[in-house]
Amino acid sequence: MIFTELHSQVRYKTDHGLRNIIDILPNHAASLKSAMHYALLAGGKRTRPLLVYLMGETIAAEEADMLTISMAIECIHAYSLVHDDLPAMDDDDLRRGKPTCHMAYDEATAILAGDALQSLAFTLLADHPMSSFGNENRIKLVSILAKSAGYLGMCGGQAIDLQSTGRAISLAELTQLHQLKTGALLCACAEMVTTVSPGLSHIHANAFVDYARLIGLIFQIQDDILDVEGHSDVIGKPQGSDLEQGKNTFPALLGLHSAKEELAKLHQQALQALAGLPYNTEALSAFTDFVVKRDH
Repeated sequence: MIFTELHSQVRYKTDHGLRNIIDILPNHAASLKSAMHYALLAGGKRTRPLLVYLMGETIAAEEADMLTISMAIECIHAYSLVHDDLPAMDDDDLRRGKPTCHMAYDEATAILAGDALQSLAFTLLADHPMSSFGNENRIKLVSILAKSAGYLGMCGGQAIDLQSTGRAISLAELTQLHQLKTGALLCACAEMVTTVSPGLSHIHANAFVDYARLIGLIFQIQDDILDVEGHSDVIGKPQGSDLEQGKNTFPALLGLHSAKEELAKLHQQALQALAGLPYNTEALSAFTDFVVKRDH
């Protein structure tokens, strides 16, 4: 199956599954339910589920396990965006070209929607149907996602981001920031899908996680480049908004040309990491190109 077809299928499966889960929730807090739906199904690229499926199909993971992991990771990702957009954090009015959750509803509802989506992620890992092997590893999956979403991952990265806004930081500090804020969830995709793939060696599992770590940095550098060069109607937010807010970005620290050189270097490293695996990684190579060349 060609890459674009798989991407389309993964988006459909993930969106369909998440929509059904939200739809069957009781209506005792209708505004909150609506805000959860809005935040979760507002047209995301589903990059993380795509990575889960690409890796999972490469190492023969079960469909039920890939879907459950994908939906859980997207709940965490959506919750993080809702909270990041709040006035107390990044104070953004637009997300994917649409009003952010707190603008479409209100701040209190947005906070609750983020909280509810976070808890939904762990409900999915605890209760949603999985294969027998996936079922045996639910506790490990919960642990992986909790660590990647919390102090040791995404939340820790966001805290560093807030603390460093408006002041210069080193390349090492910027790299750590994004390895936590952006990269931790991508690494969790790899860790979780390799956890539910019986027979996979620790060496190969670690290699997939290392690849995901490179993808995290690639993703962020391209995001930073798009903030400089992207069109607002394509990237879904005002061009230059990160620089205007005093955010530390790779182009701001290195210069745009050097940031592009760093992106190209990491691109090659990611492809080399795949080349060392004894699997057909053609689709993952196409995914790497997709992350590097995306325009939003």
